[in-house]
Amino acid sequence: MSGPWPIPQTWQWKTMGEVADVVGGGTPKTDQAEYFGGEIPWITPADLSGYSEKFISHGQRNITKAGLGHSGARLLPAGTVLFSSRAPIGYVAIAANPVSTNQGFKSFVLREGLKADYVYYYLQHAKKIAFELASGTTFLEISGKKAAQIPVPIPSIDEQHQIVAEIEKQFTRLEAGIAALKRVQANLKRYRAAVLKAACEGHIVPTEAELSRQEDRAYETGEQLRARILTERRQKWQGRGKYKEPAAPNIAALSPLPEGWTWATVSQIGETTTGFTPPKQNAEFFGGDIPFFKPTDLDAGYYVRKFRDSLTEAGAEQGRVLPARSILVTCIGATIGKTGFSRIRCATNQQINALTVSPDYLSPEFVFWFFTSTLGQRQITENASATTLPILNKSRFVVLPIPIPPLAEQERIVAEVERRLSVVEEQEAVVAANLQRAARLRQSILQRAFTGKLVYNGLERKQHYDDDEKEKGAHHDHPNHQ
Repeated sequence: MSGPWPIPQTWQWKTMGEVADVVGGGTPKTDQAEYFGGEIPWITPADLSGYSEKFISHGQRNITKAGLGHSGARLLPAGTVLFSSRAPIGYVAIAANPVSTNQGFKSFVLREGLKADYVYYYLQHAKKIAFELASGTTFLEISGKKAAQIPVPIPSIDEQHQIVAEIEKQFTRLEAGIAALKRVQANLKRYRAAVLKAACEGHIVPTEAELSRQEDRAYETGEQLRARILTERRQKWQGRGKYKEPAAPNIAALSPLPEGWTWATVSQIGETTTGFTPPKQNAEFFGGDIPFFKPTDLDAGYYVRKFRDSLTEAGAEQGRVLPARSILVTCIGATIGKTGFSRIRCATNQQINALTVSPDYLSPEFVFWFFTSTLGQRQITENASATTLPILNKSRFVVLPIPIPPLAEQERIVAEVERRLSVVEEQEAVVAANLQRAARLRQSILQRAFTGKLVYNGLERKQHYDDDEKEKGAHHDHPNHQ
């Protein structure tokens, strides 16, 4: 048969159905306790999520002989190549011992003349082919019949050994490089955390108290700054009914701060808005010029300006339009605490609490870096309600404590944090680019392996030898040869 790409003349294209028995799996009835907890390893695609080893001996659960007999699961021999056929397609491992699987696999029990390691690496390379053979509406799945149609190039068994050995030699070098890059990533992450910790504890720049003594001048303390914010708030409230003082922080439970700093609650320093989603049946609310941020848009962190969805002015007026330099904090679910700094006028959905502060009194950037720091993140998680999903609603968010340095000190802190983290970001970008390059190189190695270009096959070796001999002969017969 012809295959999807050229291969050496000594190789053959076959289908997986021609070289292996394709075996599905099954799940015993989960309400039958006697079917689980036995001695037969039972593997699901979830067991291979994040799994990087070549061989697998067991999954999270075992089944009993009764469970095996009362389900579609089969006992597969050691050396079987396990290939996940749905949710997702393409996880691969080799059975280190007899195992069974659930219905999320199409496993290949290989016949003679085919090395399991060779098929293991080939299926990693052929994942795209498997996807093209898959079908389904709710999720893609490759059937046993289609899995049997996956084409596979077959060299001699000796060449399979050579190819696997060369792949693993090159992968070992590549993985050593990847491990070194990931160590750099981890060190950069630790350094970033250390910078923010120092910033929030007053150890990153000279404090305003120290400078005022050196320069023999007065300065406005954080406590005076907080008092000024609250005074202005009371004045603005006049004529609007009874004024309610915002909650003060419980200082007894908080760490000491540097001279000139003070603690304040979110409600004392700014205005908090929980986002909203306009009624979706009103099409005129969507597709306008106002960015509509959701937690996924906060991946940009300090540079939130791109968006997937937007609102019209009418849609935004259903809630509140936030000014640029708002601090956006995810308040529910697995991403609780994800923090972004909006660079543009925007609105958010109900999964985000937004804090706006006046730049006349506070640096919005300083507040953002606090919520991004380990201390700020701990305040968020520890004060979230302990339900099925963690939730930090507005009433809990506004009483979170924030350290407040003098305004001039805040600005110096932000400048120093930005200077140091800009270097970190440059290095992180280089590391990320090299990790992407390593991923491409891995695929390149596999491509060369299964097009016959990673090691010489028998015919090519002979041709290479003949060409060398001809070149030597021509050199020997050259009139200038002594």
